[in-house]
Amino acid sequence: MQRLYDFLRRHPTWVDTAWAVVLLGLAGVSASSVNGAPDHHGSFAEAFAISAVLCVVVALRRRMPEKMLLLTCAIGAVQLALDVETMVADFAMLVIVYTVAANGARWASRLALAVGLCAATLAEVRWPQGGTSALGHVAIAVFQTVPFALAWVLGDSLRTRRAYFAQLEERAARLEKEREAQAKVAVAAERARIARELHDVVAHNVSVMVVQADGAAYVMDTAPDQAKKALETISGTGRQALAEMRRLLGVLRTGEHEESGEYVPQPDVEQLDDLIEQCRTSGLPVDFKVEGTPRPLPSGVELTAYRIVQEALTNTRKHGGPNAGASVRLVYFDDGLGLLVEDDGKGAPHELYEEGGADGQGHGLIGMRERVGMVGGTLDAGPRPGGGFRISALLPLKPAH
Repeated sequence: MQRLYDFLRRHPTWVDTAWAVVLLGLAGVSASSVNGAPDHHGSFAEAFAISAVLCVVVALRRRMPEKMLLLTCAIGAVQLALDVETMVADFAMLVIVYTVAANGARWASRLALAVGLCAATLAEVRWPQGGTSALGHVAIAVFQTVPFALAWVLGDSLRTRRAYFAQLEERAARLEKEREAQAKVAVAAERARIARELHDVVAHNVSVMVVQADGAAYVMDTAPDQAKKALETISGTGRQALAEMRRLLGVLRTGEHEESGEYVPQPDVEQLDDLIEQCRTSGLPVDFKVEGTPRPLPSGVELTAYRIVQEALTNTRKHGGPNAGASVRLVYFDDGLGLLVEDDGKGAPHELYEEGGADGQGHGLIGMRERVGMVGGTLDAGPRPGGGFRISALLPLKPAH
């Protein structure tokens, strides 16, 4: 039974054809029963031919609604001209009015409404009921017009409902595409953020390891204790870098950070002491001072401050020369956090800082400016008078509007 239902649902023309055959049978029986009556108009052959055409209209109404409407109008005119009274097959006119209102073109829908409203009146004028007053004829015409009006209203309502649901589906599809696009943008932004984090982690830790390795090689024979200490620093720095990289890259694997309970590390200003102590251990003298009253800061501001100091000290080790020193000032204002990182080394061309290093790889000041811009701050960087390099940043404690 279900298969039959599915088949008929996929092939509605078969259903219409079955109804057309039933209607033709009823029309034939009706025409033969009244044929030859004293008040009967039209012959049996004429009535049966018109009924057959109207049944074809019912069978093909969904495949070609506009053409079937025009055919119905034509056969209605023929029926009036041949004086063939209304019969069972005229029910097809109601059906085609509904079908065109629901599925046909707009012009056809308007034509169907007009024809439906006129059909009953024309029939009453052509074949008036005997012994009825003028008011009675009007009442009969109005009463017979109501089904045509209801059929058109029902079909037009179905068309409106379909259009509404189609609009909802289109809107849902559009929203789905927008969500997918937003998700892709979010993924790209997250990957870019992770790339910045990786750059800062790798550049800083590898720089420390290179300096320590050079120092260990230099004092290997003359001061083995210092060489051993340098190798221990290299080992610890490498493990720290691997741990941070592992957690960073783990975010790129879907769901890994949720399963393991680990998230991307978010350094803050309290860890600046450890960062500067690591730089001092690697041979870079750093003077660090905090001014103002320390207080909790937004996580984005703290991470940005940490990464700016990390990048600035990494650049000092790269370009400052063997005797370079640096100073870091962290200033708490009422409405912001100030950073000042300076070094007295020989420095490097400003273009190299912009590119991220002498090899032209990485983020450098471009990454710094991007980080500062994300929290609504300002960054000023450039060579110092008399040598060295200065990086100054002001990070607001409230996001910019």
